[in-house]
Amino acid sequence: MAGKRDWLDAGLVLLAEQGAPSVTIERLTERLGLSKGSFYHHFKGITGYRTALLAHFETERTTRFMEQADAAGADRLGALLKLVLAPGPGLGLEIAVRAWALQDAEARAVQERVDRTRVGYLTEISGDAGLAQALYLVVVGAGQVVPPLSGRQLKSALELVLGRRT
Repeated sequence: MAGKRDWLDAGLVLLAEQGAPSVTIERLTERLGLSKGSFYHHFKGITGYRTALLAHFETERTTRFMEQADAAGADRLGALLKLVLAPGPGLGLEIAVRAWALQDAEARAVQERVDRTRVGYLTEISGDAGLAQALYLVVVGAGQVVPPLSGRQLKSALELVLGRRT
């Protein structure tokens, strides 16, 4: 039996792969091989699920990253960049949530909060608001160009920005 987190993790993968319109009860149940009853055991409907999915995105891709970077000690920035550059649905998920935010007020509010939180955290750990904004813009922009930057290209761009820090 799948737990709530399983449903939310599956939703993030589906969102990253196919975008917000693809996040339906039918596609989720198909992906997990479970019944609609199992879905409704955890969520009141797709609207409630999408709200929970946005919260899960914020927790997994912002709060958890900050907590893990803080646990790394002195090199929080380096630890954070490793998390951002790790293989997985990262850039695809970021693109999908931003696209969703262009068409949905709730997603937009979450995206705005996530952006403020991330830039604030980058400012705190770098001690430089301009550097924080530049780093964040590189990461966001890396997924917006066509084709998106690869992980290696993004890492090089971030190193370039960090190298110009002095």
